[in-house]
Amino acid sequence: MAAISKDIIIDAPPALVWAALRDFGHPHDAAHGFVLATQVEGDDRIVTFANGLVARERLVDIDDRARRISYASVGGRLTHHNSSLQVFADGIDRSRVVWVTDLLPNEFSATIAAMVEQGSAALKQTLERACAASPPQI
Repeated sequence: MAAISKDIIIDAPPALVWAALRDFGHPHDAAHGFVLATQVEGDDRIVTFANGLVARERLVDIDDRARRISYASVGGRLTHHNSSLQVFADGIDRSRVVWVTDLLPNEFSATIAAMVEQGSAALKQTLERACAASPPQI
């Protein structure tokens, strides 16, 4: 099983980052340019990515206390795919997001790793812009 783990440092408070990530139905709002559109169907979302891939993802859990969301891709060419994103404080106005993805078959790991890199960059850029446009009140 391939395992991909990515740490993302975001210059935005953990509360802002978590609010964006926990909104399972709107990943296009958190990662502009990486996710183009999302359609919600019950506990699933149909996600259209910038590279043309369309995936059905099922919500597994949202843990507000741990600031962790997990989901699994269902259908498609992967026989197994689950991901989680967890937000940690890295100072007062900075966050560290840990994005972990496990998948099978292994031959898709390079493609998925590239998508995680692109998604991480889009997430960082989108949330840092949102924070700069509306800085937290101290």
